[in-house]
Amino acid sequence: MKEIVIQENEAGQRLDKFLAKWMPLAPKSFIYKMLRKKNITWNGKKAEGSKNLAVGDVICLWLSEETIAKFTREDHLEDADSGLYPPLDILYEDRHILVLNKPSGVLSQKAKPDDVSMVEQIIAYEREKGRMQGESPQAFRPSVCNRLDRNTSGILIAGVSLSGLQTMSELLRERSIHKFYYCLVMGTVSRKQNVEGYLSKNSASNRVSITKQPTDETSRMIQTVYKPVASNGSVTLLQVLLVTGRPHQIRAHLASEGHPIVGDEKYGNHRLNERYRKKYGLTSQLLHAFRLVFPQITGEFSYLSGKEIEAPLPGQFRTILEGEGIFPDKTASGKTGRE
Repeated sequence: MKEIVIQENEAGQRLDKFLAKWMPLAPKSFIYKMLRKKNITWNGKKAEGSKNLAVGDVICLWLSEETIAKFTREDHLEDADSGLYPPLDILYEDRHILVLNKPSGVLSQKAKPDDVSMVEQIIAYEREKGRMQGESPQAFRPSVCNRLDRNTSGILIAGVSLSGLQTMSELLRERSIHKFYYCLVMGTVSRKQNVEGYLSKNSASNRVSITKQPTDETSRMIQTVYKPVASNGSVTLLQVLLVTGRPHQIRAHLASEGHPIVGDEKYGNHRLNERYRKKYGLTSQLLHAFRLVFPQITGEFSYLSGKEIEAPLPGQFRTILEGEGIFPDKTASGKTGRE
């Protein structure tokens, strides 16, 4: 028999969802059968899978050690050591969320099983801080709430509690959190633009295409707002507000408008990219998520209402702006905050 006491990070979710995370290799039919037969109990009683869990609830698995081992994933992140990774650049931290400045070249989440992403670094950091101890650590893992492409730098939100992960993810789905980017693009942009279109993704090539009208049922409407910050006549520094958040949206949308991002190998201009590679050693696109603005929030997360967080531009980005004679009046100042 295995007894699990529900901790704060596990409360608020359905019993069946919790059990599916705790025994990720168990078929759903097995979990529901064990609930029906009272081989899995809640506070000593039979319970439906839809039961919402609270702190202090006791879940008993009246199963053999062999059965539990069969359905429980061996998780090597238990021994994750933050010393194996570069230090996290933390812009804001509290008991529910981390806001990080992701460097270019690092995945937000794993693409393959052997990848190391920001998620693994966040888990190692949380374990080092002693905030991932409990009876059932496999039932909850910190994770990122938004994603940035591997070669895009800047602000990444992570939920380090269940309520933090759920709340931030919901605010992002609602488009309540405003996300601003800096990017250096080809050509001169002279005025603010609010552009719309339809994005379609080709999974085989991992590319997206932008059209003015939907091409099929998979097309998704996108909206991007951008305005010039500074220009030298051949390239322009833009501030971009991402209204919708589709894969590769900023990169593909700006390219479709005739302003590909400098350094973007997938949607960019090869000749321009080669010039910047030779002159500055550039190996990634100059796209940086620099500002996050929270909406008015009620309830548990009201303390974040209206809060702004900024991430300073990476050193190479600044070097290139200076080398091109572009001196914006204001770049990301790097406001930070911790609790």
